[in-house]
Amino acid sequence: MTLEKENIRLRAVESSDLENLYLWENNIEVWKVSQTISPFSKYTLKEYCSVAKTHLQGAKQLRLMIDVCEKSGITTVGMIDVFDYDAVNQKAGIGILIGDTKFRHKKIASTAIEILVKYAFSILNLHQLYCFISENNRASIDLFLKQKFEICGTIKDWILYSNKWEKVCFLQIINK
Repeated sequence: MTLEKENIRLRAVESSDLENLYLWENNIEVWKVSQTISPFSKYTLKEYCSVAKTHLQGAKQLRLMIDVCEKSGITTVGMIDVFDYDAVNQKAGIGILIGDTKFRHKKIASTAIEILVKYAFSILNLHQLYCFISENNRASIDLFLKQKFEICGTIKDWILYSNKWEKVCFLQIINK
């Protein structure tokens, strides 16, 4: 199984991804969803790149880069994460970021999620994937709903952002 569909490919983090990671991880606009509260240094991210290849079972997380492959070349546009991996209960969280804004709303995230779900269920043998999305982030909720995730409930006062508490929707997809 290759982690690709059409012109979208998921691949392991490489040291050449350092500049993109530096830009995306330090973008204050995405800190709300990544629960980041301070910037990352290039040194820290370089160290991360060197250990990002650690096996999922050891690290309990996996980051894959999202590439768009075209005749003109390959462009890395984002990343998709599997986190809180639980082998016993066969579940994990999922998160995605299209860091390059000119590639948003082009079905790249949707295809990347589709590829990851197939990989998680057929190779990682997971029973379910889940995510928590701010109730105010309608675009992300719709993105996951289109990929057959279901809203299973809401959690009050889950995210503190700009001194206001926000609800999150809990979404999951179960391998049947």
